[in-house]
Order: sequence, then structure tokens, then C-alpha cells
Amino acid sequence: MSEIKKLTTPLTAEAIRDLKAGDSVLLSGVIYTARDKAHKRLCDTLAEGKPLPVALENQVIYYVGPAPAKPGQPIGSCGPTTSSRMDSYAPILMREAGLRGMLGKGPRSKEVVDTMKETTSVYLAAIGGTGVSISHSVKKAEVIAYEDLGTCAIRRLEVEDLPCIVAIDCQGNNLYEIGVKTYEK
Repeated sequence: MSEIKKLTTPLTAEAIRDLKAGDSVLLSGVIYTARDKAHKRLCDTLAEGKPLPVALENQVIYYVGPAPAKPGQPIGSCGPTTSSRMDSYAPILMREAGLRGMLGKGPRSKEVVDTMKETTSVYLAAIGGTGVSISHSVKKAEVIAYEDLGTCAIRRLEVEDLPCIVAIDCQGNNLYEIGVKTYEK
């Protein structure tokens, strides 16, 4: 069994360069939530030459639309959204806003993987169906942009030891391909 690696935001190229597809990670620090509608607004804002409502340089976006929080909790169930929904936006955010990490579930497009290699970025996967468990890693949550989108608004989360897996490392090694090849043998 491989060692579990600790990763703290903001991410730097140096911090993620040694991560390999398949590594287990405990992610801590500040991360942001955004799904496709928020991604569209972010990219439209960049296209208009206006400043983003959140500085994304060296940050991680978690693809999630969390459930409402129960009393006394910072967030409700917050399982990952299918990441391919953000594939048309992710390269823009990596290149133009400096986004360094993405957290979601499922495979990514060739364009996203190529941009990750170009920008030294990483794609982390959370396990679908574990939203309640993941919510225990969230210590604080606040809506910071696009409140009109409801659960799809951008939130600033403070997380501690959020469990995830390096799905695609910054060299383009892809667990979704490696895993299949391993079991084909």
C-alpha cells in the first residue's frame, strides 16, 4: 500500500510535480466550489477582460453542488459532480486564471489533460456516493460569488484532510487509462 500524501492549498507546481496518478491524498486548506454554470460565468468574465470574483491562481476548484447544511454544520452532503461537464471551461481557467487543481469524478477530455501538462496542474478524484463522509472534512463554508445559482454558487471551503486520489497527474498519467490496462492483463 502506498503512502498517503498530504497536500495543502494553495498549490504550487513544485508541490504537485511529484504526485503520481493513483496516489492517495489528504487535501487541506482553502478550496472553491463551482459547477458548469459558475464556470461559464467565470470564463465569460475573463473573455470580457474583467476581474474574477475569486483569485484562482494556484487554487483548487471542487466540482460540487452541496446539499444545504444541517443546523450546526458548515455544509451538507457534498459529493463530487461529473467533471467532464467542466471540460470546455477548465483549459481557459488553467491558462488564463492560473487554476492549479481540480477535484471531481470521472475521466477528462484530451484537451484538459494536455492543458494540465502545459500548466503543471493536477486532477484529483473524490469517490462518488461519499458526500456525507466528505462533508466531515469541511470545517467552514461560505458563498462568495453567484449566490443566485443556489447550490451551484461559488463557495469558499476550508477543508482538513479531504480524502481524494490523483486521477491525472501533471505529466498526463491518467488513472482512468492505467487502471483499465492493469485489469486487461
